[in-house]
Amino acid sequence: MMTKFNKTLLAAAVTLASTQSMAAGFQLNSQSATGVGRAMAGDAIIADNASVLARNPAAMALFDEKALSIGASYADVQVEVSDVQYGDNHIGSMDNAAEAKFIPNFYYISPINDTWAYGVAAFSNYGTGTDLSSLNSGHDFNTPIDLLGNTEVTTINFNASVSYRINDSLSLGLGLDAVYGSGTLTRNGNIDIGLGDMPLNLVDVEADGWAVGGIVGLAYEFNENNRIGLSYRYSPQMEASGDIMYNPSVLFPQNFDSIEIPIADIAQLAGFHQLTDKFAIHYTAQWTQWSSFDNISVVDGDLGTANDVIKHYNWEDSWFLSLGATYDINETWTVRAGIASDQGVVGEVSSLSIPDSDRMWYSAGFTYNLTNKSSIDFGYTLVAGEKVHVLEDSALVGQVSAYTESGANYFSL
Repeated sequence: MMTKFNKTLLAAAVTLASTQSMAAGFQLNSQSATGVGRAMAGDAIIADNASVLARNPAAMALFDEKALSIGASYADVQVEVSDVQYGDNHIGSMDNAAEAKFIPNFYYISPINDTWAYGVAAFSNYGTGTDLSSLNSGHDFNTPIDLLGNTEVTTINFNASVSYRINDSLSLGLGLDAVYGSGTLTRNGNIDIGLGDMPLNLVDVEADGWAVGGIVGLAYEFNENNRIGLSYRYSPQMEASGDIMYNPSVLFPQNFDSIEIPIADIAQLAGFHQLTDKFAIHYTAQWTQWSSFDNISVVDGDLGTANDVIKHYNWEDSWFLSLGATYDINETWTVRAGIASDQGVVGEVSSLSIPDSDRMWYSAGFTYNLTNKSSIDFGYTLVAGEKVHVLEDSALVGQVSAYTESGANYFSL
């Protein structure tokens, strides 16, 4: 039992992250207000503001003037965890296991000449925050404290990009990402060993670190009313250092220098088609390589462990498919809407710490043009996830059964 126990503790803590993010795995899709208002449909090529830089650097070639976009999204997330039990022991339920979050963004694009443009940006592609630790309290029996606890994970992507226009139709783009990640993870509680309760501090992590990734993109204009964009983002393996402890033998906690977490690459194809003077449709097919999220490892333990694979995952690559439309009411007002299907990542092995599921996105938004060079954008998305039954083995109490259901309201300005 101890071997299994050792290999699941920190992994369970880290991957609880998927409950908050409201996209496949622990991915975020909330980089702009216009995108939130159209379910991110066409965001890699529409280029109606500078936030296109988050999706496709080649689309900077569509700008003939400097552009600045500043905003934030508020993610009001609801995660219900119900009927948690093992055997005849009912642990209970939680109506809301996630915390609401503000997710800011910043984008600036500047054409150099008719051929070159550059841009800088700050936004987030991954992040989460949840707390299931209260389910461990108020029981006269042991609870799966190795599966239940507090998790806070934040990433910020600092991007610098350039674009190059080859001809009237084709443009290319290249960007460099400096990704900062930080997290706080805890797994602790009491277990009854027959002689009374014994406190266990199984996981206690507060760490941060930097990693370098990149993005390449292509923009192709068939004519002024029809264009497509294609991009591929290489996401690095995050290596965070700080206070990293997990209890490998219950009696002898071990401190590690760093924790390594692989992050998924993202590829997407987007299209935009202006069908009339006022009406346009747009779409996105986004693929995320969550199969690369295979192992979580800790490195350089103070008791001599050089490198330890905490757990292997059975995640699968996922698709995010969205369709949207934009209508210009007049020179002042523009409205938009979208719908998306977001595929979950969990494979054959389900987990209470990863209550992922397929989700639907229902989005609407508007733009109010203050002048011909400035505007206010607002977007709203309702995310509705499926209710799923989860079975997971705890090294402390055996198999745990639960039902999870997640949803969210995104507000972006």
